[in-house]
Amino acid sequence: MPFADILGHDRNVDVLRRSLRSGKTAHSYLFEGVPGSGRKKTALTLIQALFCTTLQDDACGVCPSCRRIDAGNHPDIHVIEPLPDKRDISIEQLRELQQQLSLRPYEAPRKACIIDPAERMSVNAANSLLKTLEEPPGNALIILLTENAGMLLSTVRSRCQTITFAPLSPEHMLTLLERNGMAPETAALLAPMSGGSMQKALELDNESLTLRRQEVLTRIAQMNIHRISTVFDASEELSGNRDATLELLDMLLSFFRDAVHLGAGNGDIVNRSVRPAIESIAAKRSFPANLELLERIYETRRDVQRNANSKLALDHLFMALAGNSR
Repeated sequence: MPFADILGHDRNVDVLRRSLRSGKTAHSYLFEGVPGSGRKKTALTLIQALFCTTLQDDACGVCPSCRRIDAGNHPDIHVIEPLPDKRDISIEQLRELQQQLSLRPYEAPRKACIIDPAERMSVNAANSLLKTLEEPPGNALIILLTENAGMLLSTVRSRCQTITFAPLSPEHMLTLLERNGMAPETAALLAPMSGGSMQKALELDNESLTLRRQEVLTRIAQMNIHRISTVFDASEELSGNRDATLELLDMLLSFFRDAVHLGAGNGDIVNRSVRPAIESIAAKRSFPANLELLERIYETRRDVQRNANSKLALDHLFMALAGNSR
């Protein structure tokens, strides 16, 4: 797969291609970002470009090496993940990896490995990897994938070049989902709910999500600060565990982004199939008020990610939504 297939990460791609052209790729990388944001695809493309026998700074996609990587059976690439019945990546797995990396490559100029997710390495396993990260045998390339670099030992982070992958925009998600063969209407529904992750978008239940979206829009329309029960009832009905609350907040972010676009005179919105409801949200408040609420939803999402009480966070957010109208 060539770098051109990676959407939404132009700066990261440029950094990697320049390092390939100069012959100065790092020994160890740390790719940070949500699963499904393009981290693993970029890691494989970087390895493919290094192994490619035709191009210097990209993968041609047609040489024997590129074809083996696309097929997932290149003998010089090792992918380390938790075993099916285990939560963590064990020290035994990393010792076996180190043994494999110490051997001569079968056909590539060097060996490469991907550790995913790196935050699932046990402390002993991570410590056992430190010397390998600093001086990989045989000039091997090691790429760690993580959702949160802060969860890794500082000694691991300091030995890697960190590259951050932002969540994919709804527009890029829409393009990728349609490119994968999804119907445009389904893609338009799932893209804004995905949190910028292809993985999450493909896992979402389209039918239940449609019902959930309608329920949320109905509750938003009914909330009235002068009837406080409508606020707390909405919070009670819509709140759930941390993951469910984050999904709800992603939905609200999508609605209010579209409302802000409409308020700014931009009629091209993501939630096209529920446009009348989005127009109602936009009309209910001034443009600055919708912009302020959009920021408030972002803040609430960050709080819930940091393990704030989901129900309490929604109570405060919904009071702001109910009270902030013309």
